[in-house]
Amino acid sequence: MLVLLPAMLFAGQKNKTKKANAETAAWRYEIQNEAVGADNTVLVRVWSYSKSVDVARKQALKNAVHGLIFKGAAANNDRSKRARALKPLVSDPNAEQTYAAFFDSFFADGGDYARYVSVANSSGAGNVVKMGKEYKVAVYVTVQYSELRNRLESEGIIKSLDSIF
Repeated sequence: MLVLLPAMLFAGQKNKTKKANAETAAWRYEIQNEAVGADNTVLVRVWSYSKSVDVARKQALKNAVHGLIFKGAAANNDRSKRARALKPLVSDPNAEQTYAAFFDSFFADGGDYARYVSVANSSGAGNVVKMGKEYKVAVYVTVQYSELRNRLESEGIIKSLDSIF
């Protein structure tokens, strides 16, 4: 019995991870720029969708990095913040397919995306909204924006800013 309990817990966790990855593969999220730090970091608010609040919170980190690479981030027009919109780092709409091997590895569980992102705040009133059978969950995330850009440049996915001038 004691041997089966850890195995059952591991299997349950593995199923949650599979479910989270399947939901993330659809890349359903919204992203908004909240602030740009002096150290070339970006604070974004990511709204992730899932049937589980925990899954949505967990996937917010991947969603934040994915959003800054492929979608950009909407401006925050709140008078106290005034954070400008951010264009996507990748301008080629086919880049995700063109560099699929890189991005599949990059966004895998425990992948390199995690080196560029950390949770700033995932609690607070209004950060979880029930929408029918699923939840819309907001998480504030800090992204090492310049380092992420440098990585994409070194992989040849985007051009260096130096090459423009």
